[in-house]
Amino acid sequence: MEPMELNDPAKIEEFLSQIKLGGKGFQTDCLLLDVYDAGLDYPDFLKAEGEDPDASYQGRSPAWAKYHMRQGKRVFMVYGGAGGERRTHFSETP
Repeated sequence: MEPMELNDPAKIEEFLSQIKLGGKGFQTDCLLLDVYDAGLDYPDFLKAEGEDPDASYQGRSPAWAKYHMRQGKRVFMVYGGAGGERRTHFSETP
C-alpha cells in the first residue's frame, strides 16, 4: 500500500469510517468509532502506511497497517498487524 496523508477532517472521517481491522490484538469494524472513543472528535491529520492483509478499506483487503491520527495535541496510533499483534497508543502533550 502506498503511504498516504490527509489534512481535511471531513475526508479523514470518511476514510476512517471505511477501515476494518481483523487479526491478532486490536480489532474493529469501524476505526472512526475508536478514534472518537480515544477523544479525537475532529481529527485534523492522518497518516497511513504499510500493508496488512487482515485490514480492509471499503470492504477490500489488504489495507494499511499503521495509522497515525492527530487532533491538536492529542495523538492516537494503531500499529502492528501483518501477522503480528496490532496495538493502539494514545498520548496528549501538555
